[in-house]
Amino acid sequence: MTRPLSSRTQNIAASLTVTIDTLAKQMIAEGKDVVSLGAGEPDFPTPEPIREAACKAINEGKTRYTAPVGILDLRKAVCEKLELENGLHYAPEQIIMTSGAKHAVFNALAAIINPGDEVIVPAPYWVTYPELVKWLGGTPVIVQGSREQDFKITAEQLKNACTDKTKAILINNPCNPTGAVYSREELEALTKVIVEKDLYCISDEVYEYFVYDREFVSTASFDGMAERTIIVNGFSKSYCMTGWRIGYDAAPAAIAKIIGKIQGQAVHHPSNVAQYAAIGALKMGRESVAPMREAFRKRRDYMIERTSAVLTTPAKSPDGAFYLFAPVSDFYGKSTPEGKVIEDSIGLCQYLLEKEGLAIVPGAAFGDDTCVRFSYAADDATLTKACDRFERALKGLRCST
Repeated sequence: MTRPLSSRTQNIAASLTVTIDTLAKQMIAEGKDVVSLGAGEPDFPTPEPIREAACKAINEGKTRYTAPVGILDLRKAVCEKLELENGLHYAPEQIIMTSGAKHAVFNALAAIINPGDEVIVPAPYWVTYPELVKWLGGTPVIVQGSREQDFKITAEQLKNACTDKTKAILINNPCNPTGAVYSREELEALTKVIVEKDLYCISDEVYEYFVYDREFVSTASFDGMAERTIIVNGFSKSYCMTGWRIGYDAAPAAIAKIIGKIQGQAVHHPSNVAQYAAIGALKMGRESVAPMREAFRKRRDYMIERTSAVLTTPAKSPDGAFYLFAPVSDFYGKSTPEGKVIEDSIGLCQYLLEKEGLAIVPGAAFGDDTCVRFSYAADDATLTKACDRFERALKGLRCST
């Protein structure tokens, strides 16, 4: 065939986090000694009540089509969760179950973007955000949250970035890759600008249960925000259900109706078995979350201690999620033992993988080339090996002449 393929699809970048995780798994399958901290995947098993709910659904034959927006009982349970935990009031018809939170982000953007619309994306950002905006015909406008600002943007930055083409802002709180968490005061200031500029807000809150020593506040809870906010959330992180692929959008009724139409044409509905498993997750509440959060807190502190021993500029201690965004630009310009000059985060990560078998993600994937991202959602032994290799590799770099 000589006819061209979709230029819109060809022009988006592949997910670097997925690419690195896939490469690491391939190398392990080939028998190579690789330690991978590339994927944001909790190492804990899916809790037993969730597995039992899924098995019960299978054994009862609950394996046929459901409504495109999802099982009513699950949507009701999500409404109860949002009411009790976040103080938000939704009807079941405002909830759309999706095949994971990434799918929920796609749905939200697809519902609001027209060609040429600008979507503000605070950086560092999750790799998928700007690519989906571009794929759907929009223009991502990157607003940088510097290390000095704890990787968060200010209301003034948001206001200055708005134009007559600005349609929405995409907020990730807590943030992947930095672990930054916006305070109530910071969010209130941002939402005042969002309301003033009459923007939509896509609020990705998938890490809400993993916040350390701070409170989590949903963006939709502020004055004037419920009617313009699409909440994205899911079960992958909080309930160790990454492979189950189940998430949701919570949206104003008119937007929810559009998302339901999109889903009816695209995927019909997420897996029935995963939906019944999600009902089991919501029934069990947060009993499995607290021990995970404490384990992640200890792992975070360990990673800060170990990386601080070798980094010239120490990493910021993340307030949420389970990622460490470590500044490494002080090592750019140095040479590997083989004489190759490290020029950027991609080059450093290639060196780490080739020299030490350590797979982490370059900050360039997240819009900040000065850092690299470690996922500390791994067991203690794996983190120790990773830190040993990271330290050995950085100490092996030489000053270029």
